[in-house]
Amino acid sequence: MNRTARLYALVEELRAAAPRPLTVAALAARFEISTRTVQRDLQALMETGVPVRTTPGRGGGWSISPEMTLPPIRFTADEASALTAALAAVGAATPYAGAARTAAQKIAASMTGPASTAARELAARIVTRPTRTDSEIRTAVERALTHNVALRLSYTDAAGRETDRVVEPAGLLTADGRWYLIAWCRTRRAGRGFRLDRITAATPTDERSQPHNLPELLLGSTATDAVRPTALASLAPRTDPEPPRGD
Repeated sequence: MNRTARLYALVEELRAAAPRPLTVAALAARFEISTRTVQRDLQALMETGVPVRTTPGRGGGWSISPEMTLPPIRFTADEASALTAALAAVGAATPYAGAARTAAQKIAASMTGPASTAARELAARIVTRPTRTDSEIRTAVERALTHNVALRLSYTDAAGRETDRVVEPAGLLTADGRWYLIAWCRTRRAGRGFRLDRITAATPTDERSQPHNLPELLLGSTATDAVRPTALASLAPRTDPEPPRGD
């Protein structure tokens, strides 16, 4: 059993026993490996965000929170290839790029058989050009969206004009390989789009952002016809109204 498959199997072994902890010795015997290898694998799982934890003392051991993990997912080779291509498109300037990397590690660890082979073969055939970005700006935008707080921006528009303003984030727009923060601009008192790679500084404030309807902020702009990506339809709340479609 290779290491990727073993990491996946370790998670499933802990899930099956949860909430009862398993000792390192028991896991080593189960997979016929050394206790040192088990410790190293468990540490690797923790570093990728898998909710494993250790309880010291008599009766202790390693356990996992079953409600915070996914059950086994069996990908087809085509599905594995699709996920590989989608993850490859996540560049450094993409929102939540850091989380995407850890998600990719978890997905890779869950793949076995033909799906794993297809994903690895395709991954070896994809290259990308590096993108320069400021991770602090991306992180500030992510936090403002997640926690619904106003964001103080320094922005350079297409004409090279620099402005400072406070905005209330409403959502994200992706078009032609670019990402935009769609927000209510307090300075212009209107909806505006800010290309992420043109934001030169971003700082979350301690002010709450008011709720704004994303399709309404896009009305009258070049992105009026923006629609929710088909791949995200199953994730979006059913009560959420569909964005307006172009004529």
